[in-house]
This record gives sequence, C-alpha cells and structure tokens, in this order.
Amino acid sequence: MSDPRVTVVVITHDRRDELLHTLDRLAELPERPRVIVTDNASSDGTAEAVTVLHPDVTLLTPGRNLGAVGRNLAVAEVTTPYTAFCDDDSWWAPGSLAGAADLLDRHPGLAAVTARILVEPGGHEDPIVAELRDSPVTGPDWLPGPALGSFLAAATVLRTDAFREAGGFSERLWLGGEEELLATDLATLGWWLVYADGLTAHHAPSAARDATLRRTHGLRNTLWFVWLRRPLGPALRRTLHLARTVPRDLASVRAFGAAVAGLPWVLRERRVVPPAVEARLGALTEAQRASTARRYVG
Repeated sequence: MSDPRVTVVVITHDRRDELLHTLDRLAELPERPRVIVTDNASSDGTAEAVTVLHPDVTLLTPGRNLGAVGRNLAVAEVTTPYTAFCDDDSWWAPGSLAGAADLLDRHPGLAAVTARILVEPGGHEDPIVAELRDSPVTGPDWLPGPALGSFLAAATVLRTDAFREAGGFSERLWLGGEEELLATDLATLGWWLVYADGLTAHHAPSAARDATLRRTHGLRNTLWFVWLRRPLGPALRRTLHLARTVPRDLASVRAFGAAVAGLPWVLRERRVVPPAVEARLGALTEAQRASTARRYVG
C-alpha cells in the first residue's frame, strides 16, 4: 500500500531517543513515506544515530537551531504534493497519511487537514481534540470536516504548494504557537483548513522540554500575531485580555517585554487580514478564552 503522495517532515533538537522511536513508527507505516529530518544542532548524537539506524531518512543538519524554520528547510526538499508534519515525539497512525492525501485530492481548495491526537501511553484523546471537533469557524458546505482557524503542526498534512505560497513558518516567531500566523496567511490566500476525525496521530510528550521557555515564546508569538494581522480593536482587546489573565510572573514579563521590543519590525510588516478572514478569527475569540487545553502556564 505504498503511497507516493506524502512526505513526512520532522524537526528535532536533543531528543535522540524520542526521535528514533518516532522514526521506527514511521518506518512501519504501510504508506512507506519518504521522511526528512532537520536536526536543529543537537548535541546528543542525534545525527549520528539517524545515519546509522535509519539510513533511508533524508537528514538535514543546518548547524544551528532554526526552530520551526527547520521545517521550511525540509519542505524545500519535498517533491510530493503533500507534506505531513510531525514532531520528534509524535507519529502517524497507519493509513492516516493516505486518508489525508485522499481528502486533499478531492478538495482542491483545502490547504491542510489536522488529525485527531491520541496521547501516549494510554491512547486517550488530547484535550485539544474536543475544541477542534467543535470549532466555531464557519466554512463552505464542501469542507470534509469542521473548519479551523489554525492547525497543530505535530498532526497536520498540508498541501506543499500552499505552504510554499504562504511563505512557510516565520523566522521571527521561531517556535511556540508558530502555526497561527501561517494558518492566517493561508486563509488570506483563499485556502481552508479542516479537522478530520478519521485521521489519527499519536503524541508521547517528551520530558525533555522547558515548559516555561515554551510559554514565554508562545505568549510573545501570540502578541506578535495579533499585532501583525488583526485590526486595531481586536488586537487591543486580545492584548488587554492576555495582560489580565496570564500568570503574573517573570516569564510573562519577559514575554511582553520581548513582544514590545519587536514592535519596530511588527509595524513594518503589519498586514491586516481582509474582513472574511477576520470573521474567522473573531469566531474563535470565546473559544480561546474558555480553552482548558491551551493556556499560558508552565
């Protein structure tokens, strides 16, 4: 059942064992996808281990930690119509890549499909799944699932040409909620994103992560996103809501400080989305405020 339509792209940094486990699972897939790994300057022998244990994997070693932009580097090597992202601690279920390719084949206006995420060990649904399934975004009748305002890179298959057309992930945002800006730029170009309940990705959260640093980057990137793309009123309301609700600690101060320090380039690159796209973003306001799955804690 090999399927030549999808390439899997993985970024990694100092998670050799988790990455090797992910590559083992990807090698077992019936679709037999090509896999491209960008090693973001790991110091734990990741590149050497991949070379020895997974010689069929295309390994990119930029020599520095590019964050999410490592995915852009990998997509530049992709020759298939669709690109599946996963993290070094996540992997796709058998048949899901082919299922995603089928959906993208049938719906040429669709840029991305995001799968149901099962958390391992145990296989229970990630809390974010309920929010994806009940997305308040309104889309056209032809969509094969709930319309989304953003996506999760660890569990999404994208149309390769659409990804390139939108410019890929922002070098400025680096890592942490970096999907929101790309998703909005895709929507501005006329593309749609959906949640597909029939597709599955597994996630075994790595213990090798700095949750506080990730929160700092995520909050900074959220602020940059709303200042870059939202109209003045919604941008101010979102900023004030975050200022009132995030933890009052040094990490939050650093996040706001970094966001303010970036204002010169934000103002230079600010491009407010058209009304139709802003309507999608506005529909998510209450869901974002009530979300228990995505909070700025850690």
